[in-house]
Amino acid sequence: MQVRLQSIKSRLRFLTALALVPCLAGCFASPGGGPSAEGGPSAEGGPSGPRLRVALAFPPAENFSPYGADATLLSRLGVTEGLTALDANGAAAPALARSWRREDERTWRFTLREATFQDGSDVTPAAVAAALTHAAKARPAPTALAGVTLRAEPDGENGVRVTTAAPDPVLPMRLAGPSLAILSPKAYGKKGERPAAPTPVGTATGPFEITEADGGGSATLDRFDDYWGGLAHASGIDARFVKDGTARANAVRTGDADIAEAIPVAQAGTLDKPTLREAGTTRTTSLQLNTRSGPFKDPALRAAARTAIDSSALVKGVFEGYADPGTGIFGPAVTWADSKRVKPAGRAKPARPDGASITLATYDNRPELPEVAQVVQQQLQHAGFTVKLEVREYSRLESDALAGKFDAFIGARNSLLDTGDPVGVLGSDYTCDGGYNLARLCDKKVDRAVAEAVGTDGTGERQDAAMAAEAAILGTDAVVPLAHQRIIAGVSTDVRGVLLDPYERALVGTGTRR
Repeated sequence: MQVRLQSIKSRLRFLTALALVPCLAGCFASPGGGPSAEGGPSAEGGPSGPRLRVALAFPPAENFSPYGADATLLSRLGVTEGLTALDANGAAAPALARSWRREDERTWRFTLREATFQDGSDVTPAAVAAALTHAAKARPAPTALAGVTLRAEPDGENGVRVTTAAPDPVLPMRLAGPSLAILSPKAYGKKGERPAAPTPVGTATGPFEITEADGGGSATLDRFDDYWGGLAHASGIDARFVKDGTARANAVRTGDADIAEAIPVAQAGTLDKPTLREAGTTRTTSLQLNTRSGPFKDPALRAAARTAIDSSALVKGVFEGYADPGTGIFGPAVTWADSKRVKPAGRAKPARPDGASITLATYDNRPELPEVAQVVQQQLQHAGFTVKLEVREYSRLESDALAGKFDAFIGARNSLLDTGDPVGVLGSDYTCDGGYNLARLCDKKVDRAVAEAVGTDGTGERQDAAMAAEAAILGTDAVVPLAHQRIIAGVSTDVRGVLLDPYERALVGTGTRR
């Protein structure tokens, strides 16, 4: 019987994908109705090769502002970059800064390379210092700067001096955060004006430049020929924001897309094996419980919710093996975490829910999340909660989630996305002043543990402090880790050089081509 049910399930997935062929046929047509990317003048576009057709899961939520969720979208498309980047081991690597040194506990000097903004102006110390100053003054603060106060000043012909209010041993890693991208002065409006958010259109430094965007549907990018890192192989990118995961998988399967991110595990089987790419990621799917209002203000009910969750059932049933059971905020892709993990202490004893009514929310841009939410809903109901489920697109959900309008929220978060530093996500997501505190947690013990980790120098010592802070957070039951995910992407066999980055900051680079 189980084999027959699995067969029926597989056929339904295939037929669903097949039904989407007509609506996807024109999804990646070249702008203006010209020749497609499969041939003709607009396909080649230049001496370095044809354009890339990329299907992305998340449309811009904040009009391409680099200070919010769109920052990662910009870096994944090769539009923006910062003074530094992260290498494969998570250490700071040169980007717009070719080198740096620490002058004292609070001061670093970064030496700039010769580079050009996409508007034709030079990347100067004054422009870089101004860009960092704008980011430092942004409200809400970019997540990479959670709890950090910095001042940037030009220093000579090719230097920028960055001073922090408190010692910051991971500043070079922090400056690699997508939200600290360096933009030209034109991005911020005329002197004396204060635009709602800077625009990266034509003002960034990456190998690809946004030339057209229609809001939430698509964006056209052309190769930036004066990029300091050399000419990109692809002449441009035609990006489409396709929230439906089945549609993204189908676009690769039918040849309408060259690259599709975030393939749902339910659609992995519809792709030919050579087009399915999998890689480890530091992304964790978690259940965030609203600690400030509603039923989960009671620690005993949070404990009841935690004990009701069976994460192994989620990994097997929803993720179909493309994930690992939730063990903490940091999962297996953070290779040092498991050996340093500290057992949470001081947890409340679970109380009987007695029908306590809660609203559980999630978003459908990652198609596995509604399925996760349905299983969690059933597990919580079995434990005695009354659960209403609400599913929206992320751009229509984030502000309400941050405002605490839901009792529980299921989201997927890359724990090393913002800074590459394990302490960064703890400060932004779980402290009183955190800018992405979906659990609305404000706990003195947690704040002390995170503050201690922030001030800790030395790689091993900082990792130990981060795990102690993780234990303090888990001890509040504000968050229940559900699963540690893996990257699943669809990539045409004609494509080379796709960047499957465990930190999810990169996707297309100078070497990506077909």
